[in-house]
Amino acid sequence: MVDPGVAERRLAEIYDLQWAERDDLDAYVALAGELGARAVLDIGCGTGTFALRLADAGFEVTGVDPSGESLEIARAKPGAERVRWVHGVASDLPPMQADLAAMTANVAQEIVTDEDWDATLRAAFDRLRPGGYLVFETRDPARQAWLTWDREHSYGRFDLPGIGVVEQWFELADVTGGLVTFSGVYIFESDGLRLTPSSSLRFRDREEAAASLAAAGFELTGIRDAPDRPGSELVFVASRPG
Repeated sequence: MVDPGVAERRLAEIYDLQWAERDDLDAYVALAGELGARAVLDIGCGTGTFALRLADAGFEVTGVDPSGESLEIARAKPGAERVRWVHGVASDLPPMQADLAAMTANVAQEIVTDEDWDATLRAAFDRLRPGGYLVFETRDPARQAWLTWDREHSYGRFDLPGIGVVEQWFELADVTGGLVTFSGVYIFESDGLRLTPSSSLRFRDREEAAASLAAAGFELTGIRDAPDRPGSELVFVASRPG
């Protein structure tokens, strides 16, 4: 057995090295400008990549994440002092008047229960100024992306600076309704460490996501293609009326 804290730290350390480019985030920085935002709330900020890009572009940024290990990495990055970092979930945030709240990558899908999802939307609503926007992305369940979550289709071998070679792939465990459960397999060749964290993602279709936004008080203003997965991932843009 591997200590959960050690496992979380090792996986957090390799995340940025594996996905260093993150060109998909450029579209969200541009969207923040398009929507006239100045203060941005990054929900599920992880290791801080998006939050720091926003800060580089001149936005006032608050990042919140439940992973202390990820936030530790974020706080150690150059320019991190320009971001307000909060350890917790959206409902743990202090009162604020953000112009934009964003959930990029898998953040929205990692909130799997209806109770937690509704609480996140309400927390975002309360921390937006009237007229502010919420943006999040979710994969279209009709495309059944999980069908390729196996070793044959997802295997990767990464030679990471300071870490060494890491092998990685996914193994699908269960699909029940919109809830998809799977494991990631990570093998660190330098010391033979094998980590198999289990994860679940909630796939919400257009109707379900729109209904949850309306229930939280938002007005849906548009649904766009995700920049990195056009045709298979949806970007929801909603506003707090005002």
